[in-house]
Amino acid sequence: MYSIMSKLRNLDAYPKINEDFYSRTLSGGVITLASSILMLLLFFSELQLYLHAAIETKLIVDTSRGETLRINFDVTFPALSCSVLSIDAMDISGDQHLDVKHDIIKKRLDSLGNVIETRQDGIGAPKVEKPLQRHGGRLEHNETYCGSCYGAEATDEDCCNSCEEVREAYLKKGWALSNPDIIDQCKREGFLQRIKNEDGEGCNVYGFLEVNKVAGNFHFAPGKSFQQSGVLVHELLAFQKDSFNLSHHINRLAFGEYFPGVINPLDSVQWTQDTPSGMYEYFIKVVPTVYTDVSGHTIQSNQFSVTEHTVTGDRLRSLPGVFFFYDLSPIKVTFTEEHISFLHFLTNVCAIVGGVFTVSGILDSFIYHGQKAIKKKMEIGKFN
Repeated sequence: MYSIMSKLRNLDAYPKINEDFYSRTLSGGVITLASSILMLLLFFSELQLYLHAAIETKLIVDTSRGETLRINFDVTFPALSCSVLSIDAMDISGDQHLDVKHDIIKKRLDSLGNVIETRQDGIGAPKVEKPLQRHGGRLEHNETYCGSCYGAEATDEDCCNSCEEVREAYLKKGWALSNPDIIDQCKREGFLQRIKNEDGEGCNVYGFLEVNKVAGNFHFAPGKSFQQSGVLVHELLAFQKDSFNLSHHINRLAFGEYFPGVINPLDSVQWTQDTPSGMYEYFIKVVPTVYTDVSGHTIQSNQFSVTEHTVTGDRLRSLPGVFFFYDLSPIKVTFTEEHISFLHFLTNVCAIVGGVFTVSGILDSFIYHGQKAIKKKMEIGKFN
C-alpha cells in the first residue's frame, strides 16, 4: 500500500514549494486582482451564452408544393375614404380575388386620424322599405322582392336586390356604373350620399389575404375592379372624382407568422402623394423561412426584401393605387435554436481560467525579473 501511494506521489505534476521561499510583490497583487476581475467577467459572459440558446442558420432548396401564403397587412390612407377603397389580389396561375371583403376590417378616420367607425367590409347595408320590383311596381306585403339588374341580368331569373348586387352584375358584364342615381337600389340606399358624406375622411384597413404560394400581386385602389377585354380596370365614374390621393402609411406588412428576430422592412413606411394622381409600387422578394425553437416548436413563415417605384403625373397611364408585387425565392432559410452543451461550457470555463492564469503569470514574471534587473544595474552603478 505504501509503495502504491509513493508511486502516486511521484506522479504529482504540481510540486509544492515551501511558503518560506515565497516572495510577494505589489505588482503581483495588482496583476492578481486584475486577472481575477477579468476571469469573472469572462465567466459570466460564457455563462450568459450557455443559458441563452444559439441560433443555427441553414439554406436549403424549397421543395414545398400546394401551400398557401398568408399576407397580413395594416395600412392607413389619410385622404382616401373607406367607401372608395377596394382590395384586389391575383397571381400568375390566373387566380383572381377582386374587391376582397372577407377577413378585412375598415376604420373610418377623420382629418385628424381619429376613428369614426369600425366595420367589417361588406357588412351593414341599410334596410330598405318598399323597393322597386323588376317588373316596375313597388314591393307590397306577401310578395317576394326581386329587383332589376338594369340590363345586366345573366338570366331571366336573376335579381339584384341591393346597389352592391347591381354593381356586381355590371362588373360581370364589363360595364361601368356611371350614374348610380338612376339605379333605384343605389338611390334608396344613399350610395352617392354616403360617398359624399365620407369625402375628406381617411381609412385604416387591416386584415389578411390567403393566396396561392406563387408569384402575384395585391393592391389597394379606388373603385371596384372588373375585367374588360382581358384588362383589369376599376369603376371610377361612380365616384364622380377626377383624382384620388393615395398617400399611405404602412403600419404593418408581413408574409406569414411572426418569429423571433424577423424584420419586416415595410413596417412604418410612409409615402405622401404630391401630385393629383399617382401609383406606388412595391416589388417584394419573399424568402420562405422555418424557425424552430429549443422546445421543438416550428413556425412556418417568410422574410422579404423590397424595392420601391413611384409613377406620378404625366407618366401615369394605368390605374392609380398602391401595388405590392411579390415573387418567391426557391431557397428556404431555416433557423434552429440550440443550447450549448454543458461539456462545451465547462471546456470554455477551464480555458478562460487557465488562459488568464497563465498569461497573468507570464506578465508577473516579466515585471518581477525586469524590476530585479533594473535594481541590480542601479546598485552596480552606485558602487562604480
